[in-house]
Amino acid sequence: MDTLAAYLIAVAGTPEGARLATILALVSALAHAVFGALQKGRHDPWLTRGAIDFWLVVFSAPVALFVVPWPNAATALILVGAVGIHFAYKVAMARAYEKAAFTVVYPVVRGTGPLVTVIAATVFFGERFTGMQWVGVACLSGGILLLALRNLSEEKLDPAALRAGLAWAVAGGLLVAIYTTYDAFGIRQAPDPFTFLAWFFFVTALDFPLLALRRYRLMAAPPVLAPLMWRGAIGALVAWVSFGGVMVATMVGKVGEAAVLRETSTVFAALIGWFILREKVGPRRLFLMTLVALGAVIVEMGG
Repeated sequence: MDTLAAYLIAVAGTPEGARLATILALVSALAHAVFGALQKGRHDPWLTRGAIDFWLVVFSAPVALFVVPWPNAATALILVGAVGIHFAYKVAMARAYEKAAFTVVYPVVRGTGPLVTVIAATVFFGERFTGMQWVGVACLSGGILLLALRNLSEEKLDPAALRAGLAWAVAGGLLVAIYTTYDAFGIRQAPDPFTFLAWFFFVTALDFPLLALRRYRLMAAPPVLAPLMWRGAIGALVAWVSFGGVMVATMVGKVGEAAVLRETSTVFAALIGWFILREKVGPRRLFLMTLVALGAVIVEMGG
């Protein structure tokens, strides 16, 4: 692990690092679409997220405590901030998934995040996008938000619930931009990136299992635990790939580009909604999905 950490530090900011960041961001996108579908699946989203975080603690604690070096004071302080930011994000997502369909909520969250993240990366990391890359950002974010509007036009749920779901989704998108920027800063300043990752997954997952346990006990007809816990274990492994992958991508490459490329998760999410959740995907959605993918290609090629 020390060798791999040294390699990541060595390639950061180089052309090789940029190529690695692209691969990691796209893998993270696919993983995050799966992660979102798992949380929106047949179980209560609060319980699902609680089960996922339970297994994140189980999987991450031995690595954090016994494998990687312990965080220094600066890293520990940043991790405290990450706990608060990610708790707010998880609450926003659980609320959004309670109120509206996966294919409505997910595009709004992912369409709001990249534009704000690119601006934040310009301010905090001095990154600059070319004019062509801004065209790509417009295509990607515009396609994602139009996809959300298209899905919304066909939604049959209570209008008040839809408005609430959309409001929580926008809040979730803003929190995506905040945590992407904040986590990029955290992993870049850590002496060992795997220390930050292991401790991040350990400490930010301590909250929701307690909330989920309380919710479970108050339910009149609580679900059977075994399927929920299996879903949680799979979700925890997917979370390591999704959130860990994008954090490493922001370390070795540009924060803004990694954030934009990760939002191709919307395309993967639409396919998951179509084939697995049995949600409708017509020619207009296919066109918008293509626009999202084209935007990501423009951002990558226009730098």
